[in-house]
Amino acid sequence: MLRTGVANLPLHGGAAPKWLFNRMVKLSKGIVDVVISEYGIDEFLQRLSDPFWFQALSCVLGWDWHSSGCTTVTCGALKEAIKPEEHGFAIAGGKGKASRKTIQEIEKIGEIFSFTDSKIKDLQYSSRMSAKVDNTAIQDGHNLYHHVFLFSEEAKWAVIQQGMDSNINYARRYHWLSGFDSFIVDPHNSIIGEKRDSVLNMVSKNSNSSQKTCVDLVCDHPRHLLNDWASITIPVTQTTLDDWGKSKNVRRKIFCLDMPRSINWNKIREIYEFQPKNYEEFLGLKGVGPKTVRALALISDLIYGDKPSWEDPLKFTFAHGGKDGVPYPVDRKTMDESTDIISQGICQSKVGEREKLRALKRLKSIVPMNQ
Repeated sequence: MLRTGVANLPLHGGAAPKWLFNRMVKLSKGIVDVVISEYGIDEFLQRLSDPFWFQALSCVLGWDWHSSGCTTVTCGALKEAIKPEEHGFAIAGGKGKASRKTIQEIEKIGEIFSFTDSKIKDLQYSSRMSAKVDNTAIQDGHNLYHHVFLFSEEAKWAVIQQGMDSNINYARRYHWLSGFDSFIVDPHNSIIGEKRDSVLNMVSKNSNSSQKTCVDLVCDHPRHLLNDWASITIPVTQTTLDDWGKSKNVRRKIFCLDMPRSINWNKIREIYEFQPKNYEEFLGLKGVGPKTVRALALISDLIYGDKPSWEDPLKFTFAHGGKDGVPYPVDRKTMDESTDIISQGICQSKVGEREKLRALKRLKSIVPMNQ
């Protein structure tokens, strides 16, 4: 298989066989023990936020090399293997219903780590906002169904979450790592999936002016916003195909056609009464969903001229580049370091020799070691 710069994550149904999952838990615990012992928890979180390292870890644990299950099953095995009291960090959340228990699990684990109420609330906020950004502020056609929040007793954290597009049967994985400047300015460590031509990205630095206009719009009286919305969604006359052909700005017309046909005006009034101070505060409000975000972004663009970013934030690389130089040349030093860490974890883990040999063989089949 050519190691190019693109990662495809086709949606695969079913579940991991129990015999395989149990072995994945056992091996993942061994690797985690060694990596934390040798490099520390911060480095382990950093590695998990690297999509290439995460993908390689999934492969050596014995799971499919490229399916959506790489994310869900691997995270499930890690969650089963990791014990907060023993390892000094923990995993909350999971797939489907388990993802909705993340907030409660953060609180429970925070008590084990003797966190203050304020620190627990900060972590819960980070969990909620990372999910809100990827499900609402970035509109790439993928709906989140998996959310895992990893955090240490030092309150450092990472997020691995995944969305699905049932129309094309592909998934997209989002990696976060604490320490970035803002939830609303290019916050991701990386995003893996199928690249798209047009994605509304309201957390791009290029959407800054649009963010400010959106906040101004919701802080103004709702009747003004209603008039703006009506002027876009209720055409005075029909547009002919000839008109489309003569248009010098077809892109704007196409986006206009994607305007939501309904808006929750009761929620708009609630937002107006709350008066959010900035876009992050607006986005974090309960009930602010994709339709509201998209409608405000389009009004900001079409009426006030403040354009949001339509560039897909996906970074379609396994962090080490591709052998053909796309999107950039392979960084062999970094690749070798990643491989060595996993290899060392396998060799020193307390699992049987047969399991070690099989894991090393799987790792070698992905990236030849000591190349």
